[in-house]
Amino acid sequence: MPVAVPELGSFNFVPETKVKYLSALRNYLIPNVAQENLDWADLITVDLSLYGTPEGRRQLAETLIKAVREDGFFYVKNFNIPQERVNRQFSFGKQFYDIPLEEKLKYVPEGLDNGQFNGYVPAGRRVLDPVSGLKDRVEIYNIPKFDGFFKHEHPAIVQENLPEIEEFSKSLHSEVLDPLHVLLAIALELPEDYFTNLHKYERKSEDHLRYMKYSKYTPEENRKIGKLWVQGHTDLGSWTLLFRQPVAALQIQNHQTGEWKYVKPLDATLTVNACDALSFLTGGYVRSTIHRVTSPPKDQEHVDRLGLLYFSRPNNDVVLSTVKESPVLQREGFTQNNFEKDGNQVPTMEEWTFAKQKWQRTKNAIRGDPKYENAQILPGHNEKLYA
Repeated sequence: MPVAVPELGSFNFVPETKVKYLSALRNYLIPNVAQENLDWADLITVDLSLYGTPEGRRQLAETLIKAVREDGFFYVKNFNIPQERVNRQFSFGKQFYDIPLEEKLKYVPEGLDNGQFNGYVPAGRRVLDPVSGLKDRVEIYNIPKFDGFFKHEHPAIVQENLPEIEEFSKSLHSEVLDPLHVLLAIALELPEDYFTNLHKYERKSEDHLRYMKYSKYTPEENRKIGKLWVQGHTDLGSWTLLFRQPVAALQIQNHQTGEWKYVKPLDATLTVNACDALSFLTGGYVRSTIHRVTSPPKDQEHVDRLGLLYFSRPNNDVVLSTVKESPVLQREGFTQNNFEKDGNQVPTMEEWTFAKQKWQRTKNAIRGDPKYENAQILPGHNEKLYA
């Protein structure tokens, strides 16, 4: 359970929404609660307490591949990182966003418009309502890996706690990402170290820990933007790790039905989604999940949403060609990704990262502009946003 008292002076979790979705009573209106139903996704849980034996790993591999094939999002529990350590990271993020804007702006990366992303990305780069000019209110602070390839120059709240942040980031690799890579390899009948070799911590890659803040809109502003804060999109790497926070706003699009469903914040879990790089490496067998951020339900509409995330990516020199050694992919006919099918050059992870990041960071992009929302970012690949 999350710690109930604030840590480091100011941070605490907000209460979960009281708006419920009852699967057996879809149209039931709950007394004394805003007339909203939250349709929660029924996601699979990967329980890493089973990871310690060969049989447990085989069982988890089956669970994982079902999760990424059907929903793309899943929960991970028993990942050996105490909640108190997670709470401290939320506290660092909260204190970072409490510092004045002019101080945060000192850490905007040079080359932001060309896809650089380590450091501070201010809000207001996208126009969400062309009529009123209302812009996004999403702020990002990205902390790169501690692999010797990146400078670490941060505001005081981050710099003073950098050893703890480094230890936390590295533990996400050893306790969560490495096991997921092993399980994926088992599921695809590959050597267990196949994907861990593509994600070596000591090799250069664009992984990062992120403190992310979504500042609230008024009810009237929410109506103007259709209650949609961030349009549907996919993440560009291998896995995204999202730590539990109780503001109900994340929605995913089911691979099979196309329906949008909320992701419920569960105690003592990580929410994880599969991303573009794994889709390319498996010829589409692992599907990159479309997800979006909406305005919270009415009983949470008055609060800001603070996120703690980690983005895992293959090493920069990995070519994103379909894995040819997997008997599963061969049997199932997933032998080419879209680059290969069209005869285009397959990008390295570094090339793919900066192509997509440049598109994502397009300044003053206007919601609804087809030139932005369905744009070719590399020969043979168009990126797309979803309503």
